[in-house]
Amino acid sequence: MAPIGHKFSVTYEIVTPESAEHGDTAEDGFIAENISLRDAIDEVGGVCDEHNGNCEWFTRYDYGTDYRTGARESRSLHVPDSVTNATRTRIGRLLGVRMSMR
Repeated sequence: MAPIGHKFSVTYEIVTPESAEHGDTAEDGFIAENISLRDAIDEVGGVCDEHNGNCEWFTRYDYGTDYRTGARESRSLHVPDSVTNATRTRIGRLLGVRMSMR
């Protein structure tokens, strides 16, 4: 995987029915910064749903739902700039993201 020294980040977003009406999040921020890939995968909860076009981050949209309020949490694993494209693709496969050939 990524060579020793690469540090990953995990962010979260919480969307409520009210914030969704305004096209915004109710809350967002960092879960963890400067962590290992293994720890980042644990924080994002394993399998992700998709990536942005350049595999700069991978998102899991169904991390959690508060059924009382309708709030939904998503988490994203952010890949450091120093990671090669080939390794980004391997990380995506590890996370279960369907990778398209470029």
